[in-house]
Amino acid sequence: MKSKTLVKLAVQSIQKNKMRAALTMLGIIIGVAAVLVMVGVGYGARTRIRQQINNLGTNMIVITPGAAQAGGVSQGAQAFPNLSLADVEKIRGEAQLVSAVSPVIVSRAPVIGAGGNWRTMINGVDTDYQTIRDWQTASGDFFTADDVQSNRKVVLLGNTVAQNLFPGQDPVGAEIQIRSSVFTVAGVLAPKGQTASGSDSDDVVLMPYTTASQTLSGRSFIPQILASTGNERDIPAAQEEIRAILRESHRIEGGVDDFTVRNQADLASAAESSTQVMTLLLAAIASISLLVGGIGIMNIMLVSVTERTREIGIRMAIGARGSDVLTQFLVESVVMGVLGGLVGLALGYTGAKILGHFTGWETVISPLFMLVAVGFSGAVGVFFGYYPARKAAALRPIEALRYE
Repeated sequence: MKSKTLVKLAVQSIQKNKMRAALTMLGIIIGVAAVLVMVGVGYGARTRIRQQINNLGTNMIVITPGAAQAGGVSQGAQAFPNLSLADVEKIRGEAQLVSAVSPVIVSRAPVIGAGGNWRTMINGVDTDYQTIRDWQTASGDFFTADDVQSNRKVVLLGNTVAQNLFPGQDPVGAEIQIRSSVFTVAGVLAPKGQTASGSDSDDVVLMPYTTASQTLSGRSFIPQILASTGNERDIPAAQEEIRAILRESHRIEGGVDDFTVRNQADLASAAESSTQVMTLLLAAIASISLLVGGIGIMNIMLVSVTERTREIGIRMAIGARGSDVLTQFLVESVVMGVLGGLVGLALGYTGAKILGHFTGWETVISPLFMLVAVGFSGAVGVFFGYYPARKAAALRPIEALRYE
């Protein structure tokens, strides 16, 4: 029997019992739609994380203290205050592949401006920070190397801070108070948006690290060092170069590093790992509907075999072989699976776009995954339709014709 004829017979059989067929395919439809929505949101989240990581800066390398082991137990990044300005100068002077380097001194404090006060993150940085983070100013200018050397009390405001302290105004040239010190606003940073962790990149105040060290933290160590390379290809070699320089600076010979050197790819992988696990978990839960749909197909096909026993007997009596009957019923179950997959595909794609529209999340569904979803639906039809088809093919013509 030709494939075209088999498909035509399968469609006619489904049309005779439209409601039953629709209910049979419902599990497949819900399963495919739910999996598509979950995977679309998950891939969209990973894409957004990548964009946010890339938004952190250009070819950025992050050096943090810690990652040493005590008693065989890893202490993790930032476990020990062992980075210093001497390390920054050593990297700047000896690293051949590093084009920019900046210490980062982090503190949190309330800031008082003309429009009120706002508690925010204070980052003490060097002038290279602007290059590393590729962070331009929306108004005003970044502070200069002379400002750093002279410990001048100048700051740059993130967009969020500027809006809260100076609503509707350009704060360049205005004064703000941080703790007991008064600072002059040199500029306002261009908006960066959210970080991969969901925090607001624009909720920050930048100042010279020399000023931050003296007026805010009072600490002699550096909690973070940022560096960047001239091009992306140099990042792995630059990491090894920085690692060698810091091992020499910290007099580490053959032991475990007491610092951590990461690049943007490492940061992205760490941020994506939890998202990927959650996406797979949700997709696995949603795929249970596919299993339920497959069982529904098997049940309906078994009922169909019982109802059409005399039809099967007549077909075999006029020359149909068992393989023809098996193929006919198998095609019917596959057609139901594929039709359910196509309807679920349309609903899942639409649902993902609607969810993205109302939540502001980006949803990404690749064409390849759409094909896989429909193909998997057909495979469910084959798997769960084989037993009923085999049962139909095993009927003896005489017994089938006598069946009431």
